[in-house]
Amino acid sequence: SCSGTPADCVKLALQELLPKKPDICVSGINHGANSSINVIYSGTMSAAIEAGIEGIPSIGFSLCDYNWDADFSHAQDFIATIVTQALENGIPKRTVLNVNIPKLEKKKIKGIKVCRQAKANWKEKFDKRTNPMGKDYYWLTGEFELLDKGEDTDEWALANGYISVVPTQFDLTAHHVIQELNTWNF
Repeated sequence: SCSGTPADCVKLALQELLPKKPDICVSGINHGANSSINVIYSGTMSAAIEAGIEGIPSIGFSLCDYNWDADFSHAQDFIATIVTQALENGIPKRTVLNVNIPKLEKKKIKGIKVCRQAKANWKEKFDKRTNPMGKDYYWLTGEFELLDKGEDTDEWALANGYISVVPTQFDLTAHHVIQELNTWNF
């Protein structure tokens, strides 16, 4: 075990524990969605991205179920299929797969869709609470806002009974803005 972040686990494994680079990194499966904007906040995806940065084909898996007693068993065959396909076909360099599995019984999952990340946001709020010792703490709450009605997105796929597979990249450069910023007077 590692007391650090999921990305730290990958770093420790690669630099100290493994005799060679693995053929693939499978991160997760975790509780809760890493779809749309949630990919930014995901420890599961940070581990997959860390491995991807090191040149290891990587996939982050998430089950869209926040219950502590969530049943992950129905995801097993789908995960095996996706990992097998990734090993057989390869994942392009500098690309990591973000896979989200809907909270549905296996027989109700319609299939697997390759999608794009939906545009979405969180309207966050903090709920101020007091613990039994009289100390204040804050509980993050909020509402998810789907800003994208496209039928080619991860959110659409999940809402319609599909597993979503989004190829992600770790170069976050807004290339379309570079020319505009070069007009600024720095």
